[in-house]
Amino acid sequence: MRYSSILASVLCVLSVAPTAFAQGEPKYTPPKTSWGAPDIQGFFSSASLTSMQRPAGATGLIVSEEERAKLFDRNIYTRVAKEEAGASKVDEKSSKELLADKNPDRGYNRFWMEPGADLGKINGQYRSSWIVEPANGQIPYINATANRGGAGSTSEEEFADRGSDNPEDRGISERCIWFGSSAGPVLSNGMYNNNMQIVQTPDHVMILGEMIHDVRIISLRGTRNPANIPKWGGDSIGRYEGNTLVVETTNVEPKQGSFISDKGKVTERFTRVNDGQVLYQYTVEDPSRYTQPWKGEMPLNAQPEGLYEYACLEGNYSMFNLLSGARQMEREGRKNGTRKAIFAGVE
Repeated sequence: MRYSSILASVLCVLSVAPTAFAQGEPKYTPPKTSWGAPDIQGFFSSASLTSMQRPAGATGLIVSEEERAKLFDRNIYTRVAKEEAGASKVDEKSSKELLADKNPDRGYNRFWMEPGADLGKINGQYRSSWIVEPANGQIPYINATANRGGAGSTSEEEFADRGSDNPEDRGISERCIWFGSSAGPVLSNGMYNNNMQIVQTPDHVMILGEMIHDVRIISLRGTRNPANIPKWGGDSIGRYEGNTLVVETTNVEPKQGSFISDKGKVTERFTRVNDGQVLYQYTVEDPSRYTQPWKGEMPLNAQPEGLYEYACLEGNYSMFNLLSGARQMEREGRKNGTRKAIFAGVE
């Protein structure tokens, strides 16, 4: 997590663009690399209170200033910030107030969250979600209940009760192997570590996510790995269409909890629309999971700084304490209970 700066206490909700994908500034000519490709390199952030799916109460994809204010006030991060205002002091009284709800699943207080400060904008318009198709702004799951764990993973895969005999019993996020969709596919945003770096060479493009330093290598050579060797981040093949990098990804490692199965494909488009922003667009196709293909778009905003170190296991006592607690419960003849959702306090 980013430990280097105090986060703003006021947050916002981001939004997504219309079904007709947003266009860049008129007459804008994107820079080129030394070998003539459109230059989309740099450090970017997807931080925003806008989420992939449209929240309840939003009237549509594009929202007015008035509706944006209502969505902002209702956003979970805004509410947590208000609840904890003044309670994150380093003294006994404040600590007791902060822990008064006795919620063991609230792993972080608001001080450590950095989801963004306002709703997202594309073409100067607030968006209520990143999904632009279907029109309701929702992922068209065939079985929505089985996929409520997020990022395509089923709740049974990542958020179900798990054993505690050894670290391998735990979920991949607890073990700092993969966490969310930092590098894709699909790129997304979350409660912190929304920064990424894009690097281009004549033969490859790299996306390095700040979250757990996930890295994705996109080949521009047109050749894929053998189908029987799934990859973390998937097997991504890219090409340039005018000023846009187009990436097609299949064969994602099943343990990743991706938005696609071995039968699916994600098509992404990266277009620099001005000096400070890359427009990211995507289409997800997987008939084994969805009733129809679905589309979205999200702004990647240029950042002046690099990535922060993500120290996930270093100095983390939770795994040791979790396994030690399980051994103590065994000695006492009690059944080992496990938490079902690490972030239940903010979801």
